[in-house]
Amino acid sequence: MSSSPAPEQAPRAGVRQWFGLWVLLFPVALMTVDLGVLWLATPSMTADLQPSSSQLLWTTDIYGFMTCGFLIVMGTLGDRLGRRRLLVLGSLGVIVASLLAAYSTGPEMLIAARALLGVAGAAVLPSTLSLISHMFTDAKQRATAIAMWVTALSAGIAIGPVIGGVLLEHFWWGSVFLVGVPVMVLALPPVLLLVPEYRDPNPGRFDLVSVALFLLGILPVVYGIKKFAEEGWSAVYLAAVAVGVVFSVLFVRRQRTLEAPLLDMRLFRDRVFTGALLTLLLGMMALNGVEYLVPQFLLVVGELSPLAAGLWLLPSAVGLIVGSQLTPVLARRIRPAFVIAGGTVITLAGFWLTAVAPADESGVAPSAIGLTIIMFGVAPISVLGTSLAVGAAPPEKAGAAAGAGQTAYDLGLALGIAITGSVAVAVYRGEVADSVPAGVPAEAAEAARDTVGGATAAAQELPGAVGEKLLTVARDAFTTGFQGTALVSAGFALLTTVIVLTLLRHIPAIGSDAPQESDAAAEGGDHSAAAPSLDEPTALHKPETVA
Repeated sequence: MSSSPAPEQAPRAGVRQWFGLWVLLFPVALMTVDLGVLWLATPSMTADLQPSSSQLLWTTDIYGFMTCGFLIVMGTLGDRLGRRRLLVLGSLGVIVASLLAAYSTGPEMLIAARALLGVAGAAVLPSTLSLISHMFTDAKQRATAIAMWVTALSAGIAIGPVIGGVLLEHFWWGSVFLVGVPVMVLALPPVLLLVPEYRDPNPGRFDLVSVALFLLGILPVVYGIKKFAEEGWSAVYLAAVAVGVVFSVLFVRRQRTLEAPLLDMRLFRDRVFTGALLTLLLGMMALNGVEYLVPQFLLVVGELSPLAAGLWLLPSAVGLIVGSQLTPVLARRIRPAFVIAGGTVITLAGFWLTAVAPADESGVAPSAIGLTIIMFGVAPISVLGTSLAVGAAPPEKAGAAAGAGQTAYDLGLALGIAITGSVAVAVYRGEVADSVPAGVPAEAAEAARDTVGGATAAAQELPGAVGEKLLTVARDAFTTGFQGTALVSAGFALLTTVIVLTLLRHIPAIGSDAPQESDAAAEGGDHSAAAPSLDEPTALHKPETVA
């Protein structure tokens, strides 16, 4: 049995890198500011644009789906154009998309604007993460930098509802999308001054066929899953999933034949890399279904103003910030798998609190406290999952690893909304259909069965007693669906724990001098049976650094 040579000590980042990191955090925070304000603006947007339940789900889902579809594509473009240049182009795209979303005149226009925002976000997020991976090559510093990256996402969650609440108190729902415009405008000059450019001098041919195959693989699967949860089994939706699987297989086969693949499939031979992606995917699925519904619960069931709801959401963002900053400290002393597993166990208490929240004003505190506990417990997944995915790849493949990790992260967020949100819709419709009060006109009853926002708007147009009864039915039905999503999310959290302890338990504490076991040794197998090394000759090249 041969032993591997000791790895060289990675150079430590200096003052310029840390200042550059702070600049990168502004566009990162903006991505969750936009998400948070959309959740808060959903009731007023629904009343104004009157989207169907399917359009409402697509309005929230399309951003994540488009981001997932284009992350790896944008990572490849970043190798060619330069990651800083792609970050600037993506930021300009965010500005344009935000303006279109703010002044949307119908649900179709808003969905299209959100889709464009997702493509622009696909350029921004992996660019920042890839730049961080190159600026911070020391494992401990990189873990700290990624923890700050996650903290920026958390800060966006904290700031977004408060800013959105203030805007919604005085302006129309579209004003919340304008928050990102001045942030991006102010962040661009410092990015150009402080952040160095990175690109691959010989990236190989950009394969458009691979781009098409990747999109045709991922989007139909997500669509089919959404529709299964929303409307039940159908041959059409099953065919969509089957088409996506076929194109995914074709994508993988093509990547194995290319000298410069869009995604190097050999990365997945590393159990740490694969385990980190699964952890990010399942962990974000557990979080986002409840995270998406809590603001609506506060507004509809708790009858809070947008500003009051935003203030109740602040502790949850603080929980994520505290958990993100605590994670790298713990991971220097405790194996990452145990830190992540400990966090997922903590989330179960939060899911329980949200699952028992009453369908009236008294449910505000349990739901907000439950979300705070969940956010604190999920933090290690965001920090360590991302850090392990990037760190498992050779330096020349850090961009691809960052793109794949961000894809898993965002796909988990999108699927979390799609699956648990669709479960909530299905439960809500079933409850309302059986409980519409007598005396409610057919048109109002149909609106109430469609969405809780439609029920709220319909109740305001009805006589006092009838309207109040309809609103009570809608709130009870929404709460039942909300509680059901908490139980589904808890199941995802438990599955995440199993994955982490199975695939990542052999990884030593970050920065530890203890050698990391190979996959074969961790499983008690023979080293000769281990997967081929990623250090084999590859067509990818080391990135060029441009001052």
